[in-house]
Order: sequence, then C-alpha cells, then structure tokens
Amino acid sequence: MENLKLEASERKLKTKGDLKKLRLEGFLPGILYGDKEQNLPLSVKKLSIKKMLESSNFMSSVIEMSIGGSKHKVLTKDINFHPLNNEPIHIDFQKIKPGTKVTVNIPVKFINNENCPGLKLGGVLNIVRRKIELRCAAENIPAEIVVDLANKEMNESIHISSVKLPDGSKPTITDRDFTIATIAAPTVVKEPEPAAAATGDAAAGDAAAQAEGTTTATAAGDAKATDGKAKPGETAKSPDAAKKPAAAAAPADKKK
Repeated sequence: MENLKLEASERKLKTKGDLKKLRLEGFLPGILYGDKEQNLPLSVKKLSIKKMLESSNFMSSVIEMSIGGSKHKVLTKDINFHPLNNEPIHIDFQKIKPGTKVTVNIPVKFINNENCPGLKLGGVLNIVRRKIELRCAAENIPAEIVVDLANKEMNESIHISSVKLPDGSKPTITDRDFTIATIAAPTVVKEPEPAAAATGDAAAGDAAAQAEGTTTATAAGDAKATDGKAKPGETAKSPDAAKKPAAAAAPADKKK
C-alpha cells in the first residue's frame, strides 16, 4: 500500500478557547499516541484531513507524518466529527514501527462480475461484508481484499476461506468460516392471470347492473305509489273516482 504524507505541528494550546481559535484558523487538534514514548499533542491542517477522508481505506492506510523535521509512521486511530455539520473536529494517530501488528478494516473489492454464471442467469450479488477486519503487520497492510466472482454459480456462498489474503494477515474472526457474499436467486413477483382478472371484472359488472336495475324499479314503484296522494288541503281521490264524470246538479224548484 502506498503511504500517505501529512504535515503536523506540536501543539502547545490546551484550553477550550485555544482549541476554538485553532479550529477557526483551519487546523484540527489531535494526539499522536506512541508505542512506549509519551503521547504528543499536535495540530494538522483540516483541509489535508478532509482530502484523505475521501479515500475509502483512509483508516487502514499508513501515513508518513512529519513533525518538526522528524518523520513517523502512523495509523489513524480515531476521528471525532461535529454532530450537526459532520465536520472533523479532532483526530488521533497511533505511531507504528516495522514488525508492529495492527488491527485494521480492509475494504472488499469484487471482480469478474461479467464472468459469473450466477449473475448471467439473473442472480443478484448479495454483499454481506463490505469490509473485513484483519490482523497484520503494519508494513504489509493490504489496500483491499479482492474477491473473484468468476465461475460462481447461482445460490453459491463466498466464504473467507476462499479468499487469498496477504502473507502474515489473518481475519480477527477465527471461530468460523464467515460469509462475505452470496449469489442470490432473483425474487419473482407473481402477477394475477388475465383470465381470472377478466372473470372478476365481468362478475363485478353483472353485480353493478343488477344493483342498478333494482334501484330503478324501486324508484318507479315509489313514484306510482304517490300518484293518488292529495296535496296539502285537498281530499285524496281514488283512481276510479277520477275516471267518472261529475254528477249533474239537481234542478232548482220552480215557483208555482
């Protein structure tokens, strides 16, 4: 892995006011933890750290740090971020020496997707672990763990035992052959059959038509029932009475 380079300065400031002023000037406070040496407070340019954070394996990369003319091999130990704007506000480094064993998280890279029979048949790559924690020598930290998908079939699982690791590197999980990824079968959603759907639509149409006919008949019956009713202030007449002519008035008596 190619080492990153970083300029740092020894930090004399300790109070909250001093640290706030330091951040306003574009620097981050930090600490360099030594192997046996005393821990060293320091400050680094915030812009330099933000550029390094763009790398996915920044936390597992060896950094060549220059402090007042002396150079040190370090690893990033911890970074604190502001809870609102997610800007880095503090960073810690760990000094390392050749032969030192370190624990790092290494990103996983998948290759030969186009030569994977399981994916060609419509399978889906289900990634279980995007990073794997390794215990390895500080001078031999891998940039990535490569997983070859060539000749992987449908429903096949890829375990850590099938992956080649750098010499001297071992996964921190040792009690099982854990899974990194699987080639999963595609999920199929069954659509309703057209015939069944058509039958359901026809039945729904018949029911609607029957309901409409019932409503029309009821309305007609109600209208017929109200034909013989009298208006307010009138006497109701039967249908037969309406057909008969009115009786002639009796002739008036002639005076003798």
